[in-house]
Amino acid sequence: MFETVLIANRGEIACRVIRTARAMGLRTVAVHSDVDAGALHVGMADAAVSLGGAAPAESYLRGDAIIEAALATGAQAIHPGYGFLSENPDFAEACAAADLVFVGPSAEAMRAMGLKDAAKAAMEAAGVPVVPGYHGSDQADDVLAKAASDIGYPVLIKAVAGGGGKGMRLVENADAFADALRAARAEAKGAFGNDAVLVEKFVAKPRHIEVQVFGDGTRAVHLFERDCSLQRRHQKVIEEAPAPGMTEEMREAMGAAAVRAAEAIGYSGAGTVEFIVDASEGLRPDGFYFMEMNTRLQVEHPVTEEITGVDLVEWQLRVASGESLPVRQEDLSIHGHAFEARLYAEDVPAGFLPATGTLSHLSFPEDARAETGVRAGDEISPWYDPMIAKVVVHGATRAIALKKLSRALARTEVAGTVTNLRFLLALAAHPGMVSGDVDTGLIGRDIDALTVAPEVPGTAIALGAMALAGVLEADDPLTGFSLWAPLRRTVEVEVEGERVSVCLEVSGPDATDLYWGDTRIEARRLGGAWRIGGRPAPTHAVAGDTVTVFVDAGHAIRAVDPLAVGGDTAAAKGVIEAPMPGLVRAVHVKTGDRVEEGAPLAVLEAMKMEHVMKAGRAGVVAEVPVAEGAQVAAGDILIRLEDDA
Repeated sequence: MFETVLIANRGEIACRVIRTARAMGLRTVAVHSDVDAGALHVGMADAAVSLGGAAPAESYLRGDAIIEAALATGAQAIHPGYGFLSENPDFAEACAAADLVFVGPSAEAMRAMGLKDAAKAAMEAAGVPVVPGYHGSDQADDVLAKAASDIGYPVLIKAVAGGGGKGMRLVENADAFADALRAARAEAKGAFGNDAVLVEKFVAKPRHIEVQVFGDGTRAVHLFERDCSLQRRHQKVIEEAPAPGMTEEMREAMGAAAVRAAEAIGYSGAGTVEFIVDASEGLRPDGFYFMEMNTRLQVEHPVTEEITGVDLVEWQLRVASGESLPVRQEDLSIHGHAFEARLYAEDVPAGFLPATGTLSHLSFPEDARAETGVRAGDEISPWYDPMIAKVVVHGATRAIALKKLSRALARTEVAGTVTNLRFLLALAAHPGMVSGDVDTGLIGRDIDALTVAPEVPGTAIALGAMALAGVLEADDPLTGFSLWAPLRRTVEVEVEGERVSVCLEVSGPDATDLYWGDTRIEARRLGGAWRIGGRPAPTHAVAGDTVTVFVDAGHAIRAVDPLAVGGDTAAAKGVIEAPMPGLVRAVHVKTGDRVEEGAPLAVLEAMKMEHVMKAGRAGVVAEVPVAEGAQVAAGDILIRLEDDA
């Protein structure tokens, strides 16, 4: 076993690897960008090396700098985590050339699974079922159109390189095929530099079920399946293990197919074989098809660890050091059920728009496993994925585990940025989720119901107003009130974009009454603890002029300066601002152009996603202060409109 391992990653996965490495007695080395110098993973490691600028291309994607850091700090191995360089065969080869152990599969195994068409051909040869489709090298339009007709509509056109839904089009009939093919090729070329596509049968009620495999280069085992069907924009949201409704017959068939896939390429380390499952007639042994293999540890690996009791990172380090697989297939079994929910800084009602901000408060319940790379005081950076944490729970049954997930999410506290926490709570309570009837289209079908904003409870408004008035934490109930004024004060607050004037009236040493509109709420302090509306006051956090009250996934109550003069919104005035720091990928208009409300004006790239900035009203472009390729800060003006004379 090597003595020192460098983790070529950041955030929660870097922290996760460091924890296991430390438990195994290994010394750890962290790498970081300039903006991550004070990050949690840096503080956890025994040593740290700076890689350079904030952008991944200037830091975490610099394989040469990472190898130099490993050699300079005496590391004998590099763990790539996931993302960044984890599936880069050139980096794996560079590690070997530098006499460093790459904690992962061989470059050859990565390349075997790197392109979807070649991977599917290899899997078909290994006896792994694949979706009926065309994966040939002849990319002529008529060849692809004939293949689609032979397969039978509807079909999916998919880019052979990359993923994340880019270069993918659903085609319902032959008349729509040519336009869909053109669009898929253009998107694939722009995203991956490769416009080759494949054509596959579209599965009507698809479920995304994947199998965790682990190999030592000679032999492989599977650690059962995970269901990852709950997705938005082809990104996983909540994962679970085992898959609901799974039969032993199908589990055995899927597991055996996944092991054949791993052994066919001499796989070493942790990997995931992803299958698309046709659930239109339930789960059947003949209804699953190979989709792709991820040649790395997956984000959702904790649910597999929870149901098997295996530390997959420990296995990675042991096998990478030359050990054989520590168990045989018959030694592995499933215990209970586990869920993982991905907590992101994102504005769900705005279309899951990634968000930034400084975490003024962050807390997780003690009875849940929280995998995170941030803490209170850290900034959610625009340079990287906006994941805050993965909330993981385990229960004896699926029903128990799901109740524990809802409880854990309800007791998770985040302040300082918008999050998808409320959306996760709604998803955990969805009838389809409760019954286990999930598929990849569930979120899209029910997005309106899943994003209904709850009414802000009066107790939250009252608590926020009391905290902003300085009454809540004060020993003296008259704190915040002038001696020469009545024991009454009005506090202007903003709640969900609306202003509320809250009147606070002190009627005794431990009593405050609050009024606004037709609402009256009593607050009483009993035994040193406040009760609001007859119930214990919820927990809260104060940061500057904002109080976050932790009910319904959190409500932000902001103080409003009563002297502030209101005005029209920037959109109403025709000013289009950058909602977050990012790169101006495209500008679609020029000065003098006339645009209608909703017209696309520019494309901003931030947090690995592209965001189309649209006109808030009709008008004429008066000014375009930015150019394509410019880096902008949040609030910078991108386009300015004026009225059409």
